[in-house]
Amino acid sequence: MNPFSPALLRIDALRFAYPDQPALVSGWNASVGPGVTLLYGDTGTGKSALLQVIAGTLAASSGRLTVAGASLDSAPEAYRRQVFFVDPTTDRFDQLTARECTASLAEGDAGFDHAKWQAIADGFSLAPHLDKKMFMLSTGSKRKVWMAAGLASGRPLVLLDEPTAGLDMPSTRCLWATLSELAAQSKQAVIVASAARIDTVPLAATIELPLREG
Repeated sequence: MNPFSPALLRIDALRFAYPDQPALVSGWNASVGPGVTLLYGDTGTGKSALLQVIAGTLAASSGRLTVAGASLDSAPEAYRRQVFFVDPTTDRFDQLTARECTASLAEGDAGFDHAKWQAIADGFSLAPHLDKKMFMLSTGSKRKVWMAAGLASGRPLVLLDEPTAGLDMPSTRCLWATLSELAAQSKQAVIVASAARIDTVPLAATIELPLREG
């Protein structure tokens, strides 16, 4: 990563806690630049929750999030257009085919790269599933549909939560190859939340949970 590359995501004094629970993060300041950043921690350390906070789908207690110059608190719609994140538990695409789901996820993305999407879809062996409705797909195949759309979206920030869960080995290799390509560019940041270390992709940074105080 170019050390002079501007931050694509800025996190300022962020605090998040579930009601009546200790804070997962408090006073968190961070800058995430281009390339692949690993959000690493054991189960229960809050990786998924923090991705949802960064995505703008779960409200922080306090603090400020900014992606590519758009602030979540002052321009929430513009902020969310800069971030690609789909909650793996969502059912709102269940009645769409995988192809229709991809079109819905990519709607409005001027930077969507159809050639890249096709290459990833092929690498994920999605061709037999593209005209099936999402509720008919396995969890792993749903994840592939979402990740193919996200990795081809061109949005400044892409958030992947345990991306290898449910993936077969050829698809995992395709994912690592795609992330390795993204690691070398300067316009997009990808945060990968994982309970396992990643040694197959050049990482720009690693954020370890729980965060150390001070």
